[in-house]
Amino acid sequence: MTQTDSDDATQATPPNWPGWAIATATCIRFYSRLPVPALPGETPHGLPDFRLVPRALPLAALAIALPATVTALLAGLAGIAPLLAAALTVTALVVTTGAFHEDGLADTADGLFGGHTPERRLEIMKDSRVGTFGALALGLSVLLRVTALAAILEASGPLAMAAAVLAAAPWSRVEGIRILATTPPTRRDGASAAVGQPARSVLPVAYGLSGAVALALGAAGLLPLPGLLLGLALSVLAGSLLASMARRLIGGQTGDILGAAQQLGEIAIYLGLAAALGWAAA
Repeated sequence: MTQTDSDDATQATPPNWPGWAIATATCIRFYSRLPVPALPGETPHGLPDFRLVPRALPLAALAIALPATVTALLAGLAGIAPLLAAALTVTALVVTTGAFHEDGLADTADGLFGGHTPERRLEIMKDSRVGTFGALALGLSVLLRVTALAAILEASGPLAMAAAVLAAAPWSRVEGIRILATTPPTRRDGASAAVGQPARSVLPVAYGLSGAVALALGAAGLLPLPGLLLGLALSVLAGSLLASMARRLIGGQTGDILGAAQQLGEIAIYLGLAAALGWAAA
């Protein structure tokens, strides 16, 4: 048996479901800088096994979004100007994750748009320096998120802005998992290959939990249902276009592509909500 055959056999071996608590803690630790103590029966160090663990990603995403949600609520209730309140909210998101997804977005933009061959694009993506396309992508990401959240706050109040952060956090991260599950890794030795390909059962559970969170916020009257549906649809479309571009330009996905998918998904949901609130006010 070759090394490749051995790796494929290992990936095909069904893992043991670690349980919701351990899976949630694993995702929080992987996707954020939040301190999470080791739970009984857990080995917290090293790359996680993502074949089943991302089922719990929506729960982890809610915990990761909690500091930004509280920031949005307090800033809005304090009467801070919408743009400043939204900027503080996005800052809380970035600090909590350590710019984990933003780094992937910048590397993706530099690589996909800065190289002329798959090899050169991957080489650029591995470079820690930020180029013109990466800087523009980061700037646009912050600008779009801040202005969209400010529009939500101005149109519907602090609870709506906080709810938008909660609705976007799980779904946008599952968009990255969808690409991980459906697109082959470009690098056999990359992080996205090392964590493993999610099992077929992961996406329905993860999307179901994420959708339930969004719909619950809509049912509670905190967010407009048309805006939620539009934002979720735009998020899926953005992730699909990114995955198609990655397959065409670099032959598959990398960890940076997954981070970029989260950023695009979050932006899409905020824009859908802001657009719907704007139409309702017109």
